[in-house]
Amino acid sequence: MLVYPSGLDLSSSALRYLARELGRHRIVRRTRWRRLTSGRQALLVLAHLRCGHTYAQLAAGFQIGVANVYRYIPEAVDLLAALAPDLATAAAQAGAKAHVILDGTLLPIDRIKADRPFSSGKHRKHGMNIHVIADPVGRLLWASPALPGAVHDIRAARTHGIIDALTRAGAMVFADKGYRGARGTIRIPIRGRGLPRGPKLVNITHAKIRTAGERANVTLKTWRLLRKLRCSTTRITTIAQAILTLHHSTSTAG
Repeated sequence: MLVYPSGLDLSSSALRYLARELGRHRIVRRTRWRRLTSGRQALLVLAHLRCGHTYAQLAAGFQIGVANVYRYIPEAVDLLAALAPDLATAAAQAGAKAHVILDGTLLPIDRIKADRPFSSGKHRKHGMNIHVIADPVGRLLWASPALPGAVHDIRAARTHGIIDALTRAGAMVFADKGYRGARGTIRIPIRGRGLPRGPKLVNITHAKIRTAGERANVTLKTWRLLRKLRCSTTRITTIAQAILTLHHSTSTAG
């Protein structure tokens, strides 16, 4: 395999943050020696998450065995996922905002047509649903656990308890028509065709506000591993939570 120098479109704060957490983790586990330092392990993990490089590519680039990569990446991903904010924390933050946006996105996965639970009729592809909460300017506050692509938005929101959590926090929430039937503080577009001018203007304003949620989804997918996941579906939630932690670490540092 040919190897060439490359770069990551990430702030050095992400590398420092992950290296520091891995260093602490090694101290707790009393790890004496490894092929890679905590800093190099952090770089390996960031390359996988940000660029979607395969384990074989990373093993060649870092001059270690594939078995080592199989140990290093899940270890760091699990560590990051455990540090991700929970829904209660995100809801408390949302309650302090003028409003927040609730939106869902599909993370494509490598599955065959027979895997119907993962098939999204809306997107016409296989994937896992992730629901995000974004602040008024599109900053990502929280990302939900992943559910199969066939699960509708409103059902997913109820499964995760998002509606109740945001309502208890008193957060004003803007969401699309996929959340029709939600109660509490959730606001969706006005239904119907041929609406008079007033309701049409309300829907236009509603749509403009919701664009911030789209920006949050785009931010999530700048981590290119999420654009085409080939891992087990049981690992997708952990990966998404790990990326959420890294996103928050760089936002705080910035």
